[in-house]
Amino acid sequence: MKIALLGYGKMGKVIEKIAIERGHEVVLRIDKGDTDFDLSIADVAIDFSVPTAAVRNISIALNQNIPVISGTTGWLDNFDTIKTLCKKTNGAFIYASNFSLGVNLFFELNRVLAKLITPFEDYSVQIEETHHTQKQDAPSGTAITLAEGIAEESSFDGWTLSPETAPKKIEIKAKRIENIPGTHKINYNSKIDSIEIIHTAHNRHGFGLGAVVAAEWIIGKKGIFTMKDVLNIK
Repeated sequence: MKIALLGYGKMGKVIEKIAIERGHEVVLRIDKGDTDFDLSIADVAIDFSVPTAAVRNISIALNQNIPVISGTTGWLDNFDTIKTLCKKTNGAFIYASNFSLGVNLFFELNRVLAKLITPFEDYSVQIEETHHTQKQDAPSGTAITLAEGIAEESSFDGWTLSPETAPKKIEIKAKRIENIPGTHKINYNSKIDSIEIIHTAHNRHGFGLGAVVAAEWIIGKKGIFTMKDVLNIK
């Protein structure tokens, strides 16, 4: 498989190493400032760029009939535009706020816990996410996905960083600390006890591996997919 890397920062380099170890070839590396590129030599594009470049990168790939995997967060105000373009071009696209296998299992655990605990109104819920200081968006896309999962199983109306002004929304606390790949904590508190689930990434390898596995999976397919499709999670 010939891979184009759209974004060649820390994650791009991790993905390159994993891809080569799995027998693939990286044929193109697009870094900051590159706005005009030909993806025709690639079988698939993997986008781990920055929020301001993601929509352009994904659009170029879809318009050139190259399936694209995106793990860039912070651009989802334009997600419907990309979905429309993917359908128009009969393309193939996967977006995930987090490609880690463990995190995607955590997403499912989060939903189950939210559904179980919703009838017990004494519990409040809070999400806390901690990442490295170079992360450009806050809260993380993973935290937002977790909040959306809870909201779909409960009476909460979305999420907020300012719970004092939005009591019906799920509070997310975003922390930025040097050299933290990513930690996400869901905490349910009542007057008598607390229930907590945590996912801690020890390094970036899990994110990169998931992205390469998704790229392998999407070859030959058409449509808009998620990591549930890749991992066959029902």
